[in-house]
Amino acid sequence: MMDAPLISYVFLALYIVAQSLYSLCFLLDFYLFRLPVNWVDMDEVKDLGPGDYPYIVLLYPVLRELESTMRTTFTSLAKIDYPRDRFQIVAVPNHNDHETIASLRRLQTEFPFIQLLIVPATSDPSWNAIWAEWDRNEHVYWWHRGERAGDRNLPPKKTRQLIYAFYKLAEIWRGREDFLVNYIDADSCPPHDHFLAAAVGIKHYDVLQSQNIAGNLNASMAATWHSADHMAWDGMKYPHLSADGKQPYWVLGKGLFYKASDLLELGGFHPWITIEDPEVGMRFWANGKRLGIIQNPLIEEVPSTIKRGIIQRKRWVCGFFQSLDVPLRELGMTRIQRFRAWTNFLPCLFLWVNAIGFPAGIWALWSYLSSEGILPGWTIWHSIFNLTAYAIFLTAFYRTTWKRTALVLGTRRERLWYMLRINPISLMVWWVIWIIPLWLGYRMYREDSGLVWIPTVKIDANATLVRRQIAVGSLERLRLRANRPPPPPGVSRQRPGGPVTDLPGEVARRAKQSFARTGR
Repeated sequence: MMDAPLISYVFLALYIVAQSLYSLCFLLDFYLFRLPVNWVDMDEVKDLGPGDYPYIVLLYPVLRELESTMRTTFTSLAKIDYPRDRFQIVAVPNHNDHETIASLRRLQTEFPFIQLLIVPATSDPSWNAIWAEWDRNEHVYWWHRGERAGDRNLPPKKTRQLIYAFYKLAEIWRGREDFLVNYIDADSCPPHDHFLAAAVGIKHYDVLQSQNIAGNLNASMAATWHSADHMAWDGMKYPHLSADGKQPYWVLGKGLFYKASDLLELGGFHPWITIEDPEVGMRFWANGKRLGIIQNPLIEEVPSTIKRGIIQRKRWVCGFFQSLDVPLRELGMTRIQRFRAWTNFLPCLFLWVNAIGFPAGIWALWSYLSSEGILPGWTIWHSIFNLTAYAIFLTAFYRTTWKRTALVLGTRRERLWYMLRINPISLMVWWVIWIIPLWLGYRMYREDSGLVWIPTVKIDANATLVRRQIAVGSLERLRLRANRPPPPPGVSRQRPGGPVTDLPGEVARRAKQSFARTGR
């Protein structure tokens, strides 16, 4: 063993380090998977009574979107099964995004339920009420402390649009009924029972999050890899963050519901983080708000090229690092709570280990087969442990993924083709590619960049799928309605119609005035 060349000892050291980190990753996964899941029980829909339909405002922040993509989303929203006078749908473009505004106005002729709330520059006087709210709210720690304290020049991205829209709506409804805030991305297509799930879940939980699934699984090899991330995270691991309130949780950035009163109390959204999802979820958790998981997923599209996927994921990674830095201290988390918050990200971060793990593993196999004798015996057993854990993970992943493919793929052949495309060798290739967005995202974090919204390019990839599912789902909705009690007196279950005019009295007048001032 002492006669082995120096390079062999270098590879041995790399092999031991990589295997140790792999073991830590599997142990973290084991910890997360053993946490309980708090599902929203959709069997309770049949028990909803006259006072059990909370008012819901769905926000639709958009930036330079294809008109066809937005049409597909509105087509799905037009089939929402919920009392028509208990929700509204508000598109939120920026004031200088003229092309998207023009598209939305054209779409209003097809979908009259669409409202426009156009976001002005932060120098506009209409922002003053928001600054005043933040002045008196200590939960808005970024406004009161740090290098950007009091900075009104909020970066031009999705979070700024959500901030403006939410506070303007909260102003309209102040002193009246509380409502639920829901928001989706440009390509998100909610199922017909999306709002019904909120009505049921909000009785038991403070925050609700729908699962997501990509509809364009087989569109390209890149789309297949990108969708596999959602299968592993959204469809498998994420629900365990609900955990009876024991685990710091993130939200997924779409398809979630907050009580407006809670969101107002806790300060809205953090504008200086690349993605708002992890920070706002952990802020709610730190203030005792429990998470419930809605199983029926939103359909979305994933990038069809590797380049677009890397651009999207580097922003995710940057936002993860940002959210797990200053916010954890500002939220008053203990050391153990901060570590548990990091466990949400570490398995993803550990994908960089493949950069040394794969070549070191090939060397170790060659060394073992060639009887070089440099590998200590305990490293063999260590490798067997990791391989066994990996096999268990893949078995669970493939089992869950096979079931979920039935949600968006119409034939068994399409589903088998997808499963073949995400074989273990294919996944290993993808996990090596993941090293690129990990590095780029970390560099963005170190350079404090990612403040401008670079939207993921949407190509209306799910148009055919969504329309087919709507056609098939119509019969199912008829069956469900036949088994539900009739609506309470004065409550309509018609499809979406005119929005603001359905609001009662003074609220309708103030809503009309507000939307008129902002572009309606």
